[in-house]
Amino acid sequence: MSDVELVLRSTRVITPEGTRAASVAVSAGTITAVLPYDAGVPAGARLEDVGDHVLLPGLVDTHVHVNDPGRTEWEGFWTATRAAAAGGITTLVDMPLNSLPPTTTVDNLRTKKEVAADKAHIDVGFWGGALPDNVKDLRPLHEAGVFGFKAFLSPSGVDEFPHLGQDQLARSLAEIASFGGLLIVHAEDPHHLDAAPQHGGPRYADFLASRPRDAEDTAIARLIAQAKRLDARVHVLHLSSSDALPLIAAAKAEGVRITVETCPHYLTLTAEEVPDGASEFKCCPPIRESANQDLLWQALADGTVDCVVTDHSPSTADLKTDDFATAWGGISGLQLSLAAVWTEARRRGHGLEDVVRWMSTRTAALVGLGRKGAIEVGRDADFAVLAPDETFTVDPAALQHRNRVTAYAGKTLSGVVKSTWLRGERIVADGEFTDPKGELLTRIP
Repeated sequence: MSDVELVLRSTRVITPEGTRAASVAVSAGTITAVLPYDAGVPAGARLEDVGDHVLLPGLVDTHVHVNDPGRTEWEGFWTATRAAAAGGITTLVDMPLNSLPPTTTVDNLRTKKEVAADKAHIDVGFWGGALPDNVKDLRPLHEAGVFGFKAFLSPSGVDEFPHLGQDQLARSLAEIASFGGLLIVHAEDPHHLDAAPQHGGPRYADFLASRPRDAEDTAIARLIAQAKRLDARVHVLHLSSSDALPLIAAAKAEGVRITVETCPHYLTLTAEEVPDGASEFKCCPPIRESANQDLLWQALADGTVDCVVTDHSPSTADLKTDDFATAWGGISGLQLSLAAVWTEARRRGHGLEDVVRWMSTRTAALVGLGRKGAIEVGRDADFAVLAPDETFTVDPAALQHRNRVTAYAGKTLSGVVKSTWLRGERIVADGEFTDPKGELLTRIP
């Protein structure tokens, strides 16, 4: 213990064995011991006693659109990672689209990393993209360290990232399976979307009708069939349709290698509360009804849905018009995700241990980040210090992401992040940030 540099002490530390009073010893950015609360502080170590605030592992958000370079006016690494740090997130994995160029070749990945290198306040990894014409690029990207490959089964909304047809999906998934990779999928069927009524305009009910549940359900069923045929590993992004849950549960019971995420906006916002013209609530697939939300929470509790991530997908404010058909589809949620989920989770009888499992432990496991996601010996000393009973009202002006458009404006949320720590260094406390400390992560073979 003579090399311990820092001891973080709390009456409530969330560990894999449960919540307990403890002192967490840190050396060279790594957790070296989880000791009894009243353990002595080694000579030369600094003590940080956070009292009754909860010490939890930094969150790992595996679904973030940073858009840098190319659409940096939408969001950049500097602003996105500050927003993440302010919300208790210490690791994010960046999506391959909405930046220019998209992360679909090794050269493009190199460009992305060069931009991110000196701007990241937290650790950042990267997804690659699977396009109709880049099967040849998938293995090189995998070898270059991307965590997996994003594909759309319906139009993505940006021309430079076309979606996969079923034959193209089969080819890409076969290639990814050949080297043991992971395919993560925006699962909406384009034919069901084309057949749905498309009225446009400001009415949220019309937008909801234009993205029906059966578009998700059909795409997920086809993805399951492909994964089963190839024994491939697949992940369903941003699940919103509760109707797909029986399909997913059955596939898991059969041994299909499928995992599933949902998002804070599906768990905390409902179609019934979305005002007409309020496209800050627009995302694809859409926010659905409260009864649907109840079933998503049940699926989280029983493990059918594995984890919760933001799908932070910002744009400039001018793209959020009052016409739901033409407005940009995406919700900005990095800074507020922990508080939003915790507010609703506690109302439904869940504890912070559940939230940590959904938003840190399982997300870290999804991408193979064995040093993240838990407070235990050998993990990175990444922490969030949370006052779970304190509340705040969301003020867009207080948000760190570049365009301060939020579906949570005016909402009162529980859970104030007091400080965030990355590898044993405090990177934000009470709104004060250090210089960027983040590292660029690669998949561990």
